[in-house]
Amino acid sequence: MTDPAVRRRRQALFLLFFLPGIALSSWVTRTPDVRDQLGLSTGQMGLVLFGLSVGSMIGILCSGRFVSRFGTRPVIALGTLLIIMGTAVIGAGSAVPSASLVAVGLCLFGAGMGGGEVAVNVDGADVERITGTAVLPTLHGCFSLGTVVGGSAGMAATAAEVPVSWHLTVVALVATGILVHALRAVPVGIGISAAPSTPAPDPGPDPGPDPAQRPGPQVWKDRKLLLIGAIVLAMALAEGAANDWLPLLMVDGHGLDAAMGSLVYVGFAAAMTLGRFSGTYFLGRFGRAAVVRASAASGAVGLLLVIFSDNALVAATAVLFWGLGASLGFPVALSAAGDSGPDQTARVSLVAIIGYVAFLVGPPALGFLGDHYGLRSAMVVVLLFVASAILIAPAADTRGRTTTAADVPHDTPPSANPAGQHREDRS
Repeated sequence: MTDPAVRRRRQALFLLFFLPGIALSSWVTRTPDVRDQLGLSTGQMGLVLFGLSVGSMIGILCSGRFVSRFGTRPVIALGTLLIIMGTAVIGAGSAVPSASLVAVGLCLFGAGMGGGEVAVNVDGADVERITGTAVLPTLHGCFSLGTVVGGSAGMAATAAEVPVSWHLTVVALVATGILVHALRAVPVGIGISAAPSTPAPDPGPDPGPDPAQRPGPQVWKDRKLLLIGAIVLAMALAEGAANDWLPLLMVDGHGLDAAMGSLVYVGFAAAMTLGRFSGTYFLGRFGRAAVVRASAASGAVGLLLVIFSDNALVAATAVLFWGLGASLGFPVALSAAGDSGPDQTARVSLVAIIGYVAFLVGPPALGFLGDHYGLRSAMVVVLLFVASAILIAPAADTRGRTTTAADVPHDTPPSANPAGQHREDRS
């Protein structure tokens, strides 16, 4: 592959990360308006958000298998199309208005996000292997940058009282143009498993891959990997709670209007972006365990102030600490999982699934608690999880367990071996 082709591919991946960030923040900034148009309580809104979680879980469970069979390009295309369709359906549901239609749109959106997550990361890891430079941290920074851009546009649309349906329709059209432009630079065949999965008994000359044919029990027995999964669970809950509830939390819990609630979310997204773009430096200087511990501590301080401070300005400022804290926990833990032993694909998939449990359970659980005790009190659950990540942060230090090329199963595609993740830790 020529250098210009690699550059075009890397730029395309930047856009493919940027796109879901715009779409997600466009929806999040309009949640107060959608809630009011649908006439829902906080608990009922949690059930609507459950559609996003269910779709995300379905997507993440199917993505790895689809990538192994069809490659990253068609899975990225399908996932992004589902995001675009979901955005349009959410807009239509808010115009009708219909809570069920909004939930269906969120399910499509979540399936696209979860389905494309594995595929685009596998493709990014392959670019790292080709170039020998860290790409994944910048990719996830582009996602956060997309949330800043989309959140800013959503805040402006909220302040101008633009109908949600018009706003999200424009977002869907822009996203379609980005997809058509970017997908052309993504090559075919990346991520396809070299070994067919159908014939169980393979009498070939290489008996080494046999244990990898059934990686599930082995990875589930790895105590350190499960601790990494606990870190992902806590930090994904911190990120997901903000994506699901932050504008409503600032409106209902601190008395801000909808436009100011959107502005606070933009601040959260900006802090996430800063954390992810600067993560490479801090990881190289201090290591994974120290970065995870500092991230969890920052997130805990931010949540503590948001929950217990009655000063809206203090709470809004504390959101920046929340965003910085949530920025690196999920990607760093995924990279740690990839370095924790053989069969990186199975390990990363397992930890990603554990993380998506937070997105699955979080919205309805926090909505239920918010209905009974208020959203500020509900966030105490998130605070406890994030605080626990401070204690188990040393599990993220897996450099001593990093495998060599000889340790990687031969049926693992090169793109699934995140070589760049040994240099930098990756959502």
